Amino acid sequence: MESTPVRNGDGNGEGDGLHVSRVPSKPVQREADGRLAIHLWLRKGGTFDGDLALRLSPAEAELLHAQLCFALAEEPAAPTTSSGAVPGCRQPVQGPSGVRW
Repeated sequence: MESTPVRNGDGNGEGDGLHVSRVPSKPVQREADGRLAIHLWLRKGGTFDGDLALRLSPAEAELLHAQLCFALAEEPAAPTTSSGAVPGCRQPVQGPSGVRW
């Protein structure tokens, strides 16, 4: 996942800018309390500064899921598993008149 700069200091994302990216080796996990954890890396000024987790309730995760599906609507669906399965929200929907949405 590409790093997302959080602009600080000089305003150009360099120097003391913060960058947040997914930890590639850690999938989203369900925690004991039912929340979902997305593990992130935090870098400041190009230097690793620590790990953190974005914790979402199931309702918050579902809303994020729906918003991501809408945001990705114009992008071709990439296979998300080794079997090539694509999430249902990325599958074309066929309306009653045969029109695909």
